[in-house]
Amino acid sequence: MSAIFLTNGRIIDPLSQLDAVGDVLIQDDQIIALGRVEEVPPETTTIDCDGYIISPGLIDIHVHFREPSSGKHEETIATGAAAAAAGGFTTVCTMPNTTPATDTPGSIASAIETAKRVGKCRVLPTGCATVGRQGKQLAPIAEMARAGAIAFTDDGDVVEDNAMMSEVLRACQGVDRCFMQHCQSPEMTIGGVMHAGAIQEELGYGAWPRIAEESIIERDLQLNSDIGCAWHAQHLSSGGSVAIIEAAQQSGQRATGEASPHHLLLTDESCKTLGTMAKMNPPLRTQEDIDLIKDGIKRGVITILATDHAPHPQSTKDTPFPEASFGIVGVECALALYIKALIEDGTLEWQQMLMMMTSNPAALIGRTDLGCLKVGSKADITVIDPNLEWTIYASQFLSPARNCPFDGWKVKGKAIATILGGKISHSCLEKQPSVDFA
Repeated sequence: MSAIFLTNGRIIDPLSQLDAVGDVLIQDDQIIALGRVEEVPPETTTIDCDGYIISPGLIDIHVHFREPSSGKHEETIATGAAAAAAGGFTTVCTMPNTTPATDTPGSIASAIETAKRVGKCRVLPTGCATVGRQGKQLAPIAEMARAGAIAFTDDGDVVEDNAMMSEVLRACQGVDRCFMQHCQSPEMTIGGVMHAGAIQEELGYGAWPRIAEESIIERDLQLNSDIGCAWHAQHLSSGGSVAIIEAAQQSGQRATGEASPHHLLLTDESCKTLGTMAKMNPPLRTQEDIDLIKDGIKRGVITILATDHAPHPQSTKDTPFPEASFGIVGVECALALYIKALIEDGTLEWQQMLMMMTSNPAALIGRTDLGCLKVGSKADITVIDPNLEWTIYASQFLSPARNCPFDGWKVKGKAIATILGGKISHSCLEKQPSVDFA
């Protein structure tokens, strides 16, 4: 039997509100002791975690691993899972905008089997809400849920038709799965490539107004008021969206939202300095938007942090801004960026931030067996050095994609060990002199 002993670490379990120095003993795939552990089995791997944080395994509910693919993209479930583990994530939820789209029970089952073979990270697939993400015909939601789909979304496209949107919400409610909306009004974003404002006018690019996001959130939550589906807004960019979601929450709706590193650290001014590396969907907006989103995070309106990890070949970024791909990669540097955006500026404490990366996303996708530290639970654990200073180099990513606007940034805080089901799936412990293997 394999055993791992994490000792002298700061154990933070947001779900139980535990925040104390102690030990965690793992045997096989479970946590078998927590707190002060006096005895460990022989031949146990011991890791001295003095100065480190022992957290539930990090969860990212919004990633794109591009498999299956037409061949355009380099990322696969294998490379994406390795990158996620390197970033401290033990569980990720993949989006269904693959080629072909993940819109059948067979495609869900295939994604799950592929992920099991990889073994680096727990990869949970979402399913399309409509066939082919076309917004015209309801996908077989009940069948995909039985096959293992963790949630449903047409991510990359909005479900535009009101009647179809209501049908999707009812179907998701019927199988007790969350619906995740890509909040973008197509008619308001024709030709849009960046935030509508002074910088967009200066650069002469197509405008993408805030209302394109806000109007879809308002529409969805109005439709959902009598349905009661768990509804989630992906990659929020507009500060005005926070108030809309908050009003729905106050009326009793199960409405949630997520924030991504780039929408917390970069503004539309980056389009001038970073070029296509700053081209996002939804677009980077203003400091005022960032401040309102951070306020929503601080007050508990926005409850989840998710990367929207979106790998693209470099050739699709090395083009004029209007034609370039939207999106960036993020799983390998997200933790440090969240620390910079939310802890270093005093918006959150560690326990609050880790809740947004562990127990909150686990609850949204109905996997309460994940995102927590307790005796008998799955041994999915992330060991974090909160003080490790390092530089983000996209050239060193395990993901083959290099589309990262944070390349060269000096940051602090890093996952130094990722433990999945009682096994170390990624480690840079050999580089840490304070860590000792017994």
